[in-house]
Order: sequence, then C-alpha cells, then structure tokens
Amino acid sequence: MIGTLVNVAAVLAGSLVGLLFKSRLPDRFIKIFFQIIGLFTLYLGISMALKSTHVLQMVFSLIIGALIGESLHLDRGLEKLAGKMKKRFKSKDERFSDGLLTAFLLYCMGSLTILGAIEEGMTGDAHLLFIKSLMDGVSSIALASSLGVGVLFSAVPLLIYQGGITLMAMWLGDFFPVMMITELS
Repeated sequence: MIGTLVNVAAVLAGSLVGLLFKSRLPDRFIKIFFQIIGLFTLYLGISMALKSTHVLQMVFSLIIGALIGESLHLDRGLEKLAGKMKKRFKSKDERFSDGLLTAFLLYCMGSLTILGAIEEGMTGDAHLLFIKSLMDGVSSIALASSLGVGVLFSAVPLLIYQGGITLMAMWLGDFFPVMMITELS
C-alpha cells in the first residue's frame, strides 16, 4: 500500500505547488509538461508491452475493460461524485468539478494504475506506482495551476480507487493464475 500512499502524497504536493503558481505558469509550460508525460507514458507502455508473451490476452483484456467501464457508465458516476464533493466542500471555484474529474481520470484510468496496484498487492513491489507517482506529481502541478483546487481533492478518490485495487489484489492474489502474475512482473 506504500505505492498508493506515495502516489497520493505526490498528487497533494504537486497540486499545492500548482496552486501556488496559479496563473503565473504560462500555458506553454503546461503544454510542455503534458507532452513530456505523454511521451514517457508512450515509452513505458511500449516497453512493458514488448515484454509480454501473451499479446492477444493483453488486447482482449483492454477490450473487456473498456466494455465493462462503458456499460457501467463510470463517467456518469464520476460526474456525480465530483458534484457531491463540490457541494460537500462548498467550493466557489467553478472549475472544481473539471479539475477533480480531469485529474481523477488522468491518475486512475490508465493501465499503470491497475497494473501497478495489482503488482504491489500481489508481490509487494511498488516500482510501477513509484514511476506513476512521479508522473502524477508533475501532472498535478500543471493541472492545479490551470484547473484549480479540484485537482487537490482528486487525491481522495485516487486513494480509494488505487488503494482498493491494491488491497483486493492482496486478498485475492492467491486466486490469480500463475500466468497472470508472470505477465504483471
């Protein structure tokens, strides 16, 4: 669970830095931040995919995951959650929901979140979540400077979602096939 806690701390720290530099960080710097994160994500994804010996299984997993997410209307649930958090914390910032949703989707909807949390839960190795923490911390600087305090509050659903996956993998790890564990590590 240390990987998730480090990730949450990186998001909180990055968000605070971003809020300090709010409106003083030029749009071109924000764009550069996201280009760097995008390139690094692409590199990481390709290098991890090349290590896989079960490419078809990987493709089918992506398709099934997308279909499940779409059929459960997860995007609507996230919008409702953002609205509730905005009311709960009485934010006057019109961009609160945008910041919360954008940050949560960026931090939680990628394969690195799921793979990193499952790997830490099953093997105790948090290296993927540490890499993700660096990426999310840098991203949160740019996001918070442009979208505001909602980005800071995205740490709460991040903790619940990513931590939940890690705990579930810890409890259910013995039931996963050996091939799955091998592919993750």
